[in-house]
Amino acid sequence: MPKTHKFELEHIEPLPDAETEEITRIVLARFGLLPRKSDGIAKMHNLLIELSERKKEANRDKRPEAAVLPVEEMALHAGIKRQTMYDYLGRWLKLNVLKKTSFVANGKVVIGYELNGTNLESAFRKAEMVIRNHNEESIEIIKRLQNEIKREKLKGPEKIELKEENQNSTVSTPKEGY
Repeated sequence: MPKTHKFELEHIEPLPDAETEEITRIVLARFGLLPRKSDGIAKMHNLLIELSERKKEANRDKRPEAAVLPVEEMALHAGIKRQTMYDYLGRWLKLNVLKKTSFVANGKVVIGYELNGTNLESAFRKAEMVIRNHNEESIEIIKRLQNEIKREKLKGPEKIELKEENQNSTVSTPKEGY
């Protein structure tokens, strides 16, 4: 079975008077990055805003390491446990919204994640490309399916006769000496 990616995109629009928090939630929902359980407590909108602010600060101060958040800190912003954060990270990474980064700070290697672009828009443009590529691959599979259906229809009755012959020839015959 091929590897699977589950995209759960939602079609919702922000209200005209929506504020930052609500628009952030809507963006995350549209890209399938909100908690999927109905009782999910993760505040992923807080995390996205923090990632964005960190990226702006890093670009402004020309300190790329400022954009990187370790998983523990990401979990704190989202209000969840570290292990739960790892579960969510998978979807963010598959869509290329985030990228894994490491740098040296105070003589130690720090591993974390940052927006995969210079700002929110460029990070979500990468997600757009992942989804677009997925759709293009799906269309290619549909074309292949369409051709297979045509090919099977053209074979039609011959195929049925071959199946019957194969079923009749699978009857085992006793070997000599038995």
